[in-house]
Amino acid sequence: MFFKYKALKGNEIVEKKIEANSVSSVIEFLQKNGYFPISVSEVKEEQIGFFDFLNKTISFNDIVNFTRQVAIMINAGLTLIDSLEILKKQMSKPGVQKMINDIDNDIKGGSSFSAALKKYPDNFSSLYIALVKSGEASGKLGEILLRLADNLEKEREFKSKLKGAMIYPAIILIGMFVVMFIMITFVIPKLLGLYKDFNIQLPLTTQILIIISSFSVRFWPLIILAIFSIVFFVRKYLKTRLGKSNFDHISLRLPILGSVIAISSLVNSTRTLAILIGAGISILDALSIVIETTDNMVYQNAFINVSHKVEKGQSLGTSLEQEGIFPPILVQMSLVGEQTGNLDDTLLRLSKYFEVESEIAIKSLTSLIEPMILVILGLGVGFLVLSVITPIYNLTSSFQ
Repeated sequence: MFFKYKALKGNEIVEKKIEANSVSSVIEFLQKNGYFPISVSEVKEEQIGFFDFLNKTISFNDIVNFTRQVAIMINAGLTLIDSLEILKKQMSKPGVQKMINDIDNDIKGGSSFSAALKKYPDNFSSLYIALVKSGEASGKLGEILLRLADNLEKEREFKSKLKGAMIYPAIILIGMFVVMFIMITFVIPKLLGLYKDFNIQLPLTTQILIIISSFSVRFWPLIILAIFSIVFFVRKYLKTRLGKSNFDHISLRLPILGSVIAISSLVNSTRTLAILIGAGISILDALSIVIETTDNMVYQNAFINVSHKVEKGQSLGTSLEQEGIFPPILVQMSLVGEQTGNLDDTLLRLSKYFEVESEIAIKSLTSLIEPMILVILGLGVGFLVLSVITPIYNLTSSFQ
């Protein structure tokens, strides 16, 4: 439930909205934080519109901005509580404002920053929480948050590049299939109906089109239902461990796209390891966090095996080599980093190298997909034109 309150703090009257279980809990909260309650009233659910609901969501961009702003203020000499108080006033999005308010209240109640973040597991990853905990323990929270903000911004930039490369071909392919479905189901049958009145031999392509068109006209609701059903069950299957594992194995074997997926996994993994080890977290704890934050199950299982081997006393580089799926440069550089004692710096350099490689792979993928789409589009249009125009040409030839 949401409550709107008016309260006095010092000489200032504050009017805000808060989520709570009852009026008494709101009053208790206000008194505990130095407010003098003037009025408290429940906000009915009808008053919360659709856009208010959307504003309650917390996006990845919100977390990136929150991290950067907190990092800047702490490094400028402000305390964490002062930083959160300033952010509460600056944020206009209710969802983010509520999150910051909850974190602020937990910290004022005696919780640590990392413990307060654990209440939002969908927004703050295990990597984020582990780094904040390390920063609190070492007294370098501001420095750690700056590193974390840099990491999140790089991750956001990489995701936007990958999405940008895939959106264009996806829109073209979806548009092509929608147009072809409408043509075959609603337009082509009217044209093909003209041929029934003439006793001419129809070419094979036209006969195939008639069969497809007749089937689509008769069963188009079932076709749409079947498509949605397949999408639903495939998505459900991919949410299972077996389905995700099979999908990841197949995706890594795809030409060019497989290399993009592999390199993107290595970018995140090496960067995460570098940041964690640089923050003073042990290699085993760092590997356990990498396992949690790795999306691809092939690499996730590989890191699980690496973690077990490191726990038994093997070096990281040797353990990576034995898995057989990590590139030689990662193995060699990990061995060098361990021998020189600069593993975090070496892994950070590797993540930058893989980032450049991923950009090259994405460009190659885009360069390959665009002509492929044009070829598929040309074949589809050519098939339709050939199937419709050829009988007309044969018909006019028979009249001569």
